[in-house]
Amino acid sequence: MKLYHAPGSCSQAICIVLQETGLNAEIIKVDARKHLLEDGASYYDLSELGYVPLLQLDDGTFLREGPVIAQYLADQRPESRLAPAYSTMERYRLLEWLNFLTSEVHKGFIPLLYAVAAGKWADASRPKLESRYEWINQQLACKQFLMGDDFTIADAYLFALTGWGKATWMKSVYNANIDFSFHRHLQAWYERVRDRPTVQRVLSAEGLSGS
Repeated sequence: MKLYHAPGSCSQAICIVLQETGLNAEIIKVDARKHLLEDGASYYDLSELGYVPLLQLDDGTFLREGPVIAQYLADQRPESRLAPAYSTMERYRLLEWLNFLTSEVHKGFIPLLYAVAAGKWADASRPKLESRYEWINQQLACKQFLMGDDFTIADAYLFALTGWGKATWMKSVYNANIDFSFHRHLQAWYERVRDRPTVQRVLSAEGLSGS
């Protein structure tokens, strides 16, 4: 397999899932702003949409969209417990989290990361995103991870996204200038995820060790 990945982007979550599952994939870095591969080739030649992650399977099939890729990888290693079994209520709860993170958190960051282009929309987006994180903080009050005691692909996704904020306990190549440090449950969760050996290996590969 090949994973097309931009360090510090949402595709960081897929790198974490790969580490958690033990599956092997060649990591090919993409310049997310210039849409170029390391050899100078246009990334658009592979992905018409131009964003990461993109997973190429051994048979040449491509999978797009991070939550879908994460589920595919988790289902290759069900013993990893990264995703509950299909047709269970727990699986639907996972899907609930993935959809929430995609629509309410991931997209909520975009105007803040591209504030100049977004203009006044960036200021309007900030309170909504902050309210979503306040809710997440409340959900983590009595939990180790988003789904309970088990680390799942939803935690990997939220970890990659939360790194785009600004706090003393985070470090990223992106900065949305939001301080989450007063959310103590979120902070404890973030540190728990960050300290996982699998996550540390990904951070080290991206030059973000100690973040």
